[in-house]
Amino acid sequence: MINRRHIRIKVMQTIYAMQQNSSDLMDSNEKFLMYSIENIRDLYLLMLSSLIEIQKQEENFLEVSSRKHLATAQERTPNKKFINNHVLQLLVNSNQLNEMIHQEKINHFEVNDHYIKNLLDEIKKSDIYKKYMINNRNTFEEDRELVSYIFTEIVAPSEKIYEFLEDTKLTWIDDIPLVNTAIQKELKQIKEDTVEYRVAKIYKDMEDKEFARQLFRKTMLNAKELSLAYYDKTKNWDIDRIAELDAILLNMSVCELLKFPSIPVKVTINEYLEIAKEYSTPKSSIFINGILDALVKEYKQEDKLNKVGRGLIE
Repeated sequence: MINRRHIRIKVMQTIYAMQQNSSDLMDSNEKFLMYSIENIRDLYLLMLSSLIEIQKQEENFLEVSSRKHLATAQERTPNKKFINNHVLQLLVNSNQLNEMIHQEKINHFEVNDHYIKNLLDEIKKSDIYKKYMINNRNTFEEDRELVSYIFTEIVAPSEKIYEFLEDTKLTWIDDIPLVNTAIQKELKQIKEDTVEYRVAKIYKDMEDKEFARQLFRKTMLNAKELSLAYYDKTKNWDIDRIAELDAILLNMSVCELLKFPSIPVKVTINEYLEIAKEYSTPKSSIFINGILDALVKEYKQEDKLNKVGRGLIE
């Protein structure tokens, strides 16, 4: 689920928090870093649980309505096409998904069910839902399309859900797009013969997990050496007035150039320029690009780029 750019962002945020708190406790901050990444799973489970709770909310509503003393004919024999939706049923009946939701105590939308009621109201107002409910066809493709639409167009962009997540855990804010994109992709890829909805892994592999740990440790343990590497490259810039985030991104990028032989030079530069555009000042990416470009030229001349594999230095 998590990609290397997001790992870099998490490391950047951890180092920034350390500097803001004047902390030099490597072990505790490393634990915080790894915890903040692992905690993405809870956000992932929470967002998936919204679909489960939507199905349960509607199923309960239909059940209660059918038992009313003066229930109408429609209420006594309601249209159950939505609650029987194949994809929703797959989520509701997934042993692995529900076991993890239970283990991690992901009951936020169960306790705060007004969010689910609001989402359900929006769903029922949508044209795609209305067409779905009056359509006598009952295909898996139609079911998948509806659930994908609900999550992509109603749940994921909900401002109320965003505010709720922000209030629940501040570290989730930067994780929301990552998680929502992962779920959208998973929903679109569900096949009719899928028996069990499999919960996504946080890391692609153990190398990515180790990358997070090593990038943090190597950047922090070599901070003085890394900052000296670009000290004379900051033309017309007072080294003490460089934006704090820019200095962190420079240290991390220089660290990757020198101490991560398997990562191509172009990848390192492009990744940190994109992060700078999103998180730092408007001119940061230009500033960082200029310094890295000068450094790479120097390192090539001095044969300091010990990259493993063809094409990694270019």
